Amino acid sequence: MADYHSLSRELQIRIQEDRAAHLMNPYAFRDEAIVRRSPDHDKANLWRPAFVRDTEKIMHIPYYNRYSDKTQVFSFYQNDDISRRALHVQLVSRIARNIGAVLGLNESLIEAIALGHDMGHIPFGHAGERILNKLYHEHTGRYFNHNVHSVRVLDGMIHWNIGLQTLDGILCHNGELELREYYPCQMADFTEYDQKVESCYADEDFIGKLVPCTLEGCVVRICDIIAYLGKDRQDAMRLGILSEKPFSGSVVGTTNAEIINNFSVNIMENSYGMPYLKMDEEYFEELRQAKRENYEMIYNNKKLNDLYENQIRPMFHALYEELLRQAESRDRSSLLYRHHISYVNEMNQYVKDSYPPYEEEESNQLVVDYLASMTDAYFLELYRHIFPKGRHEVTYMGYFDE
Repeated sequence: MADYHSLSRELQIRIQEDRAAHLMNPYAFRDEAIVRRSPDHDKANLWRPAFVRDTEKIMHIPYYNRYSDKTQVFSFYQNDDISRRALHVQLVSRIARNIGAVLGLNESLIEAIALGHDMGHIPFGHAGERILNKLYHEHTGRYFNHNVHSVRVLDGMIHWNIGLQTLDGILCHNGELELREYYPCQMADFTEYDQKVESCYADEDFIGKLVPCTLEGCVVRICDIIAYLGKDRQDAMRLGILSEKPFSGSVVGTTNAEIINNFSVNIMENSYGMPYLKMDEEYFEELRQAKRENYEMIYNNKKLNDLYENQIRPMFHALYEELLRQAESRDRSSLLYRHHISYVNEMNQYVKDSYPPYEEEESNQLVVDYLASMTDAYFLELYRHIFPKGRHEVTYMGYFDE
């Protein structure tokens, strides 16, 4: 029988009393404190408050559409019931807003961070990310991470004046790093933020030091983990990769629904009225154990990883080198220019501020931007288009394959 935890009666009464007294959380980030690169633009109004504007900007960037055909975990299956990146960001948003609502945080800021947090994810999920990072580092000495690329898309490529607090929450979501307690850092302006971003490119270890500057960013960070822990396992069981097997622990439950509810409740119970997020030690240990089990049984699955290594990696290498040749040629008739650079320029055509022309970016950066923007299907089609006699291919498990 499912075991869904509830907030303690004492905390429920306290929250109801605080709401009746119209008390506000002093640690919530206020809309009027938003920082933008161009403060004279995108002024908030009653029907489009500050972070509602950020949410809508993110959803209307054309790259947002591509979430729907980017892999969450399982790349080589034709199956409408397994998660894609689009569902993941919606789940993160929903879980985080539930927690934020109880804690009295800024739900619009939470939504903006959640919906934008994986904009920089590339085709074939984390496996693709590892491959692209290696290629980028070999060519430039710099590092690629999807969370850093998310803010590059939203701030470095598309200049739509997204708020600092939204960008910082996206940069720092980094759900691969779990903490029992989350204390937001202090950050006043874009100078500090830009240094933070650059450090991620230059220092491989800096990614592990990222801390959001708002409690809202901290909520999204922990909810990124909560959203995929049980869902990835649920998908793996649906595909027959895993048999029915509960988590090792007994506190959070065994189903995806139990896991989401019980972690959420424990965070609310420990964090209401506090300047931090926190969970009980036994919950935190189960979170870590569940992640370890997922890596052992799913993410390090030899059969899946062999396909990435034997087929996807050489495709990435071949495409990278060809696109780099096109980037260095600065040929406006090239595929890179026609299908990527002009696409970015089109999105920036109504930007009022002055920025250097996108095509003048460093060649490797243009190639990485293009590869990272692709969906799984686009990547495979591009490989076939450029290398019609290429010896690498991917065969999907079909709907009716046993």
